[in-house]
Amino acid sequence: MKKNGILNAELSYIIASMGHSDKLVITDCGLPIPKGVPKVDLALKKNLPGFIETVKTILNELVVEYAIISEELQIENPKNYQKLMELLKEINVKKVKHEEFKKLIKESNVSFVRTGEATPYSNIILVSGVDFA
Repeated sequence: MKKNGILNAELSYIIASMGHSDKLVITDCGLPIPKGVPKVDLALKKNLPGFIETVKTILNELVVEYAIISEELQIENPKNYQKLMELLKEINVKKVKHEEFKKLIKESNVSFVRTGEATPYSNIILVSGVDFA
């Protein structure tokens, strides 16, 4: 049995299997996820687990080169935007329109983590980096 870190076997496997520039999308409970892609569904009920808690946990295990969020998050969900920016203070964040975000999640080398988050635009793409330090 794993002692600490991410205990979900599927999610731990996906993170450990990621290479440079692979993408991990952490979503709210409403973002459409393409069929046939690797997906870990953590949603238990509305807002459990939450988006911010899930991102924070994953950031402890994943080397992130940069992140992508929807521009709409800042306007439509300022509370989660502020908390997310605090978590990502040392990571470059690219903002795109939500429609562009939905196109980006259909690219190759993308895996998904669905949370129970029930607030608008609580989605992020974490692009894997390399830990050669």
